[in-house]
Amino acid sequence: MKTRASFALAGLALLAGLGYLFFDTLWRGHAPMSLRPDDPRLLALGEKVYAAQCASCHGANLEGQPNWKVPGPDGRLPAPPHDATGHTWHHPDDLLFRITKFGVAKAANLKDHPSAMPAYEGVLGDEEIVAVLSWIKSRWPAEIRARHDRLNEQARAAR
Repeated sequence: MKTRASFALAGLALLAGLGYLFFDTLWRGHAPMSLRPDDPRLLALGEKVYAAQCASCHGANLEGQPNWKVPGPDGRLPAPPHDATGHTWHHPDDLLFRITKFGVAKAANLKDHPSAMPAYEGVLGDEEIVAVLSWIKSRWPAEIRARHDRLNEQARAAR
């Protein structure tokens, strides 16, 4: 009897965990993911996608646009750098993914946010988004990558 009850409880716990993951995936609009800055195949794709989709605004060397912290005449901020001087590495993987896929306003649950950053949902697939973000991260100095990894650990622990 105890064994049956133990199996039943374990089964319920498993179903609850799977239900949570399913709900979390639906709520966020995608499965939980992590960047992979050490995956050569993914980095090759990311470099290609970055050159085609991102470099025109964020710079070929991740340098961003001048005065990126000051809104332009249209009220929108210029494209920030994605190198160590920017703030990209201050955000966990999941938020970076959501910003890229859904746009800043939707990713941050804001009613509106004036941004020139387009949403790439329907333009890039999830793997392409992970690839470009992984390529960006691969270009950061080891110290910045380590800080970003710690940030991701904190974000996952808070889930």
